Amino acid sequence: MKNIISGDRVLWVALALLSIFSFLPIFSTSSNLAYVVGQGTPWGHLLKHFIVIIFGFALMITIHRVPYHYFKGISILALPLTIFLLIYTASQGNLIDGANANRWIEIPFVGLSFQTSNLASVVLLTYVAHLISKGSTRIFKFKSSIIPLWLPVFTVIFLILPANLSTAALLFLMILILVFLGGYPIKYLFGIFGVGLVLSVIFVLTVKAYPDMLPNRLDTWINRIVNFSISEESDGNYQIERAKIAISTGGLLGVGAGKSVMKNFLPQSSSDFIYAIIVEEFGLIGGTFLILLYLIVMFRIVVIANKANTVFGKLLVLGLGLPIIFQAFVNMGVALQVLPVTGQTLPLISSGGTAAWMTCITFGIILSVSATLNKEKSEFENDDNHNPIAILSENI
Repeated sequence: MKNIISGDRVLWVALALLSIFSFLPIFSTSSNLAYVVGQGTPWGHLLKHFIVIIFGFALMITIHRVPYHYFKGISILALPLTIFLLIYTASQGNLIDGANANRWIEIPFVGLSFQTSNLASVVLLTYVAHLISKGSTRIFKFKSSIIPLWLPVFTVIFLILPANLSTAALLFLMILILVFLGGYPIKYLFGIFGVGLVLSVIFVLTVKAYPDMLPNRLDTWINRIVNFSISEESDGNYQIERAKIAISTGGLLGVGAGKSVMKNFLPQSSSDFIYAIIVEEFGLIGGTFLILLYLIVMFRIVVIANKANTVFGKLLVLGLGLPIIFQAFVNMGVALQVLPVTGQTLPLISSGGTAAWMTCITFGIILSVSATLNKEKSEFENDDNHNPIAILSENI
């Protein structure tokens, strides 16, 4: 195994435990898709998830062996392609109940759909980490940074925004945190935040004035926020109420694996609300165990970033790793009614293909930084010019 995987072993174990644990709730909630929705069989969904996880870890193993500084050039080349894919995705005109459903593009001959915003987030964060790590005084001046930095950022975010508000907001927040950590002047960041806020307000007012001009999900966002502010049960709070019932039913130890009742009443029990089913079946202990695993992953991300010997390595690890942890806690917060419904899945736990693969690619890049550090450390220790034992032996 040492010849196959390298890098932070604790992070590898935590990711493996998350993936192994995911098979239990996925198999349980697949009965809802099979017998209530009428899609496939439970064993079929389990096999699909197994293939997704195996292929995802194969991607992670492959990518983590690529020296992380290669991703600088890859992000520059991939950014125009990503923008093209976002434009293509937005131009498809797919509507569900009159709302914009332009999040996915179909992969020909495979039968899978691909959510372009996931790829765009990874590419953009890598590109920003590379740009900020260069340390050029031009980048840290507002006027000089508009075209190379903020133009791509706002282009990508506003291509994602009409169909996926939560992803666009999370990405924008992470960009601001990343450039702040990279030393970008905070006085400019307030201005950038203000520009983003103003453009968002203009977008909302334009959509309200001309609802047919641009397919969007504005009414869905407003309804979710309104329903979140309403404490009593309503049609809009159907999923939240069922999630709360599932969590309260779980108690301390849960009702047992596969014995969830609410999975048959939650339309998104295998994705957006899978945490509620986990707590129902495995109780407070199972829910807490899952939170601890994500906290361990976050801790190892910070450790790898702290050990990285380049600014790009530090920013790359934090920029790619922290959004996954934020996404996990946003998903849990929705199930606990701490946050309004966002549509964010639980990383490495929820069902899905390309979303899980993008998460694995992200961790592959993070582990690439860690693997490079271990390799440099090993070479340093084996170098007779720096090995204290070799130096002592030579002197004797």
